[in-house]
Amino acid sequence: MNNPCDLNAVEARRLIGSRSLSPEELLESCIARIEQVNPSVNAVVATCYERAREEAREQTERLMNGQELSPLFGLPVGVKDLEDTAGLVTTYGSPLYRDHVPDQDELLVARLRQAGAIVVGKTATPEFGAGGNTTVNPIHGYTGNAFDPSRACGGSSGGSGVALACGMLPLCTGSDSGGSLRKPATFSGVSAIRPTTGLVPSNSRRVGMTNFSVQGPMARTAGDCALMLSVMAGDHAQDPMSFHVPGGDYRELPQVDLSRLRVAVSADLGFAPVESAIRRIFMERLQKFTGVFRRCEFHDPVLDTALDVFWILRGVNFLVEHLDHYRNRSDELGPNIVVNVESGLKLTAEEIGWAHAEHTRLYRQFQTLFDDYDLLITPGQPITPTAVGQRNVTKIDDLPMDNYMHASALTSSLTLAGNPCVAIPCGLDHTGMPFGLQLVGPMHGDWFTLGVAAALEDLFSNDPDLERPTPDLRKLTEGVRRGAGS
Repeated sequence: MNNPCDLNAVEARRLIGSRSLSPEELLESCIARIEQVNPSVNAVVATCYERAREEAREQTERLMNGQELSPLFGLPVGVKDLEDTAGLVTTYGSPLYRDHVPDQDELLVARLRQAGAIVVGKTATPEFGAGGNTTVNPIHGYTGNAFDPSRACGGSSGGSGVALACGMLPLCTGSDSGGSLRKPATFSGVSAIRPTTGLVPSNSRRVGMTNFSVQGPMARTAGDCALMLSVMAGDHAQDPMSFHVPGGDYRELPQVDLSRLRVAVSADLGFAPVESAIRRIFMERLQKFTGVFRRCEFHDPVLDTALDVFWILRGVNFLVEHLDHYRNRSDELGPNIVVNVESGLKLTAEEIGWAHAEHTRLYRQFQTLFDDYDLLITPGQPITPTAVGQRNVTKIDDLPMDNYMHASALTSSLTLAGNPCVAIPCGLDHTGMPFGLQLVGPMHGDWFTLGVAAALEDLFSNDPDLERPTPDLRKLTEGVRRGAGS
């Protein structure tokens, strides 16, 4: 951990501000790590090194001249390949856009760059983001887990999670509809927040009046996520769900006194399929730290129809996004896109109307949880990472899955609520892969929930069973060398 690329974002930014580290030094360290490790995991799928180097040179000159520095000044960032980047290929993981180079940055990317972040490259995603278990697409292939490339890294922000875990980049973007920030963060031993719907505005969603898909930060710590969120957050006229917040406040998280918190814990939300081994580890980890809370009780929120509601509304959204692709070029679409569109086509108006009304009922019912509790804690994921080639989870223990999103119920059901959900690492599981927690806070309580996450990360850092795990980069590099020599 002696390389600048291994610094967390807050510390790297502090060192840059004190002129102890230059943007050029940090960028070159990140590029070297990408070149060293990426061949074994395939997390970064496109790069713009020369443009990044030019921006880093300009920033270093500004730093030496004593000019005022922006919040993300000099910090390299990876952008998920679902998000448009000017002058840098953006494929959405689809052969239909293999050579697509946008003319301009989308809103999220523009805000990051305006705040001084240096875009280094694009991180891998499944085709159009449709894939929760593993990150794979027809253009770039599979992305391997940083802790074992033969195993899945989660999706759909899988490339971002792996790049962070390997120290390739200190900050990465992600997006989440059914768990696509939370899953890969958990499987990679890093942190992420699915923000309250509307906190991070988007000018790219075709279905604007929904809390399904949100964009958010991924990083190695909750504090790093907060730093990135301080730039991403804030209203915008192009997003009807956005609302005004003083984004800069996120740069200083609250000092949360854990001993004052009333906490609900649930292994499965009362209905979600969860591996028996993951349940056991969750219970073991709880015993190590829940004594710090004022009150901690098992409580399952009422989300009884969430699986059906989510699948129906997901089908509607896919019709909006991909019906033209399906009608005109279905032979070039992957199976997850096809099954979602075809599920949407089978829906009746009565089913869609029921799902919308039920969505509202579930939302209102879930919010009553915070009348009695400050926070809900669940496992970060219901399974240990599968083999990298297993696109979808078909069974958990002996329970068959109804569809490929069934295995994501632990995260997708909370998408319907729209509350902030933070993923934090919590040691390793029974197979030596990262284990994590999902922290769910009250609506618009992103600042508070990140503060709790930071406090727990600090607590966990003193326990080898709970602290953030790091992959063995030497093994990854040796694997590349052996492959080159065979």
